Amino acid sequence: MNIGLSHCFLAVDDHDKALTFYRDVLGFEVRNDVGSDTMRWITVGPPTQPDVDIVLEPPGAEASAADQETIRDLMAKGVFGRLVLATDDVDATFEHIRAVGAEVIHEPIDQPWGPRDCAFRDPAGNVLRFNQVPAH
Repeated sequence: MNIGLSHCFLAVDDHDKALTFYRDVLGFEVRNDVGSDTMRWITVGPPTQPDVDIVLEPPGAEASAADQETIRDLMAKGVFGRLVLATDDVDATFEHIRAVGAEVIHEPIDQPWGPRDCAFRDPAGNVLRFNQVPAH
């Protein structure tokens, strides 16, 4: 049996801002842009990983109205969604993303468990960590 990652989902409160960030800043491909105002979702992914998709969906797309409100509250606090992305140069990645004004969580640092990483928030408040695995 072979199991792999196909899709992951991030809640976003403004699809146009999210699209600009993931496409124009991170360089991800737009693979789908479906729906309208209240039920729009956008699928993006790194060009080097055509079989992995990140779906940018409305907060709590399949949740009750009360749960959607809770999700929006958590997003506003920046504690809802998280992704860890790999990069071959964390310092250059950091400078590139900082230059566009993304909220910095922490600057590049060598972590005791191995990778050098940094972290930002996307326009919806999701935490994005960028890891550079040390060369062996």
